[in-house]
Amino acid sequence: MAQKINPLGFRLGTTQNHHSFWFAQPKSFSIGLQEDEKIRDCIKNYVNMRISSDFEGITHIEIQKRIDLIQVIIYIGFPNLLIEGQRQGIEELQTNVQKELNSVNRRLNIAITRIEKPYGQPKILAEYIALQLQNRVSFQKAMKKAIELTEQTDTKGIKIQIAGRIGGKRVARVKWIRKGRLPLQTIRAKIDHCSYTVQTIHGLLGIKIWIFVDGK
Repeated sequence: MAQKINPLGFRLGTTQNHHSFWFAQPKSFSIGLQEDEKIRDCIKNYVNMRISSDFEGITHIEIQKRIDLIQVIIYIGFPNLLIEGQRQGIEELQTNVQKELNSVNRRLNIAITRIEKPYGQPKILAEYIALQLQNRVSFQKAMKKAIELTEQTDTKGIKIQIAGRIGGKRVARVKWIRKGRLPLQTIRAKIDHCSYTVQTIHGLLGIKIWIFVDGK
């Protein structure tokens, strides 16, 4: 049988870095993981409250922990969805996350980094396709439009896969489209990957996107 592995975990230490940087004793390691999950969930819930749609625009969130400081860096393609060009939005977000953590001894600092080419990120493309599917756009048109958006970036290859009851069919199926090179078995190749689920009137659909960014 085929051996499946996450493309990001397969390349940790070579072309892919961890999104959390901290050390902990074995007994308190699980507590640190739960704390990271609380931070990410609180940020995503705050963004969803500020916007009317499910389009977050956040690619990933990095968390760096020190003894007296928790540094959170939000990588986002469309900053106006989160802060609307005002410092007040970041301060309000910091207050909400600080209350959720309930930590007095450590200071929280949140910074936002803008992605120059957002449509070169698989997470943003997956959210775009999800919105199209929810609006009952044909899955072929949604995937082709997403590939057209990636042509504006420096990506060398892309593969988009949608699985589930596509188009309301009784039997679940898998449809995919690919353009360019996608060397998944090469560790030196920098591959960005995203798995995303979307709720439609016919049920849940799974979206997977692989993007070949750089490498040999």
